[in-house]
Amino acid sequence: MKSICVYCGAYFNNDPVLLAAVQNLAEAMTSRNIKLVYGGGSVGVMGIIAGEVLKRDGYVTGVIPQFLLDLEVGNMEVNELIVTANMHERKQKMADLADGFVILPGGYGTLEEFFEVLTWLQLGLHQKAIGILNVGGYYDHLLAQLDTMVAQGMLKQTNRDLVQASDDPEVLIEMMHTFRAEKDENWFKDRNLS
Repeated sequence: MKSICVYCGAYFNNDPVLLAAVQNLAEAMTSRNIKLVYGGGSVGVMGIIAGEVLKRDGYVTGVIPQFLLDLEVGNMEVNELIVTANMHERKQKMADLADGFVILPGGYGTLEEFFEVLTWLQLGLHQKAIGILNVGGYYDHLLAQLDTMVAQGMLKQTNRDLVQASDDPEVLIEMMHTFRAEKDENWFKDRNLS
């Protein structure tokens, strides 16, 4: 992997455990010469991950829609700032630039981005690894929900296995590096959608 798109919040809750996890992720990425692709913001967890990668002489590409740049939340310190017309173009550009995705704690937007690239992976639209950095158990309930979906027959185990998770950035990146998606050619046939 040469680049990882990190999805995270534009808010930071001052949690020292989260701060340490972001710093450790930045170290794990820069020590492997992995570029950061992120939402281009200067605030919240977004601003922290960009700053931590830049502190370690890593390369940062921010992708931000014009309306957010107009609100003066764009990070002008990054190596490259790409301005898009809207949120849809932003998400597509971020996905195109990345070789994998890491999900940090965040809110609605972070979850929406996670499920979008996960759905694209399930549909075979890309073959990129998706990893959840489960800081302090933040995503325990989400991961349990995915397991419930399998147990109740709404999700195949093959598709549940598309999500990698760890609380350790080094371990997560290694899991992502060795990830290979199993293509599910028959997902639609099992659901009578053909």
